[in-house]
Amino acid sequence: MVGGFRLDVIDQIAKEPDKQITNNGPRLHEFLRELSRETFQKADLVTVGEAWGATTELAKLYSNPDNSELSMVFQFEHICLDQIEGQEKWDLSPLPFLRLKEVFAHWQKELYGKGWNSLFWNNHDLPRIVSRWGNDGEYRTESAKMLAILLHGMQGTPYIYQGEELGMTNAVYGIEEYRDIETLNLYKERLDKGYKEEAIMDSIHAKSRDNARTPMQWNDGENAGFTDGKPWMKVNPNYKEINVSQQIGDENSIFNCYKELIRLRKNYPVFIEGDFRLLLAEDENIFVYTREDGEAQLLVVCNFYGQTVRCPLEDMGAPMKLLISNYKDVNQPMILRPYEARMYLK
Repeated sequence: MVGGFRLDVIDQIAKEPDKQITNNGPRLHEFLRELSRETFQKADLVTVGEAWGATTELAKLYSNPDNSELSMVFQFEHICLDQIEGQEKWDLSPLPFLRLKEVFAHWQKELYGKGWNSLFWNNHDLPRIVSRWGNDGEYRTESAKMLAILLHGMQGTPYIYQGEELGMTNAVYGIEEYRDIETLNLYKERLDKGYKEEAIMDSIHAKSRDNARTPMQWNDGENAGFTDGKPWMKVNPNYKEINVSQQIGDENSIFNCYKELIRLRKNYPVFIEGDFRLLLAEDENIFVYTREDGEAQLLVVCNFYGQTVRCPLEDMGAPMKLLISNYKDVNQPMILRPYEARMYLK
């Protein structure tokens, strides 16, 4: 068990009197240092602040190793990349993959030794990552594991949102099944503006917060084993195939991939201390990086997409030990199958 606090939109607490709420007000860090001094530092606590407006420079203040403010913050630079710049989150855009790599590398390098990263793909406000940037159809298992391996090799504290460890997916409902007020308002506002209903629902299916709020899928029984009563919203119909009971005993499941990643992070100090280096920054398909701490080197290689590709690294696997992969058989070291991910140690 871990004791601590998550502070919602903490970067808005220091608004100026009689003015609109703003991020990063002039007394924000003064207030946080007082809060930390008078409360958090008096116990053994982990603290994380939600800070949509955080930059790496601000994050160094929030997560300074002197513990004067917070343990870390949730920043959202990587998670906002698939929307049209300057427009709402509902205005969908393909993920700029090279930019994703650049953003992760920037946060890893800038906070190294000066702060601490939070690592996440999902939360209660975001769509399911396997539906968003993975493949929730034919390669759901492989892509969910790939996204897990990619994130867990980085420096920081990984956060696993309920159902992520199962590869739970977005839900495709009619508007009558949604409960999120933001979603319902969006539907009405865009209808009033003349948007086509099909386009509105495409955006809702992709980005609604209710994608993350469907009941947890425990088993294939009534209401996915979540409740004997009536749940607040409809259970995702795929609960018969995607649930805890189905995965917990399967050594090749997404659930057990997450368990193994947690075990590896506990056993190898390079996960905690290793410096980050991005490789193949301009490659349009593969996300590759290393972590080094002077004692060991970690190599993480991920094919982010659904085509088989050749990795241009020479001698990728040798003389390194394979720690984990998302395919049972690992051969042809320079060839990566759809969404294939590997983690090596030297």
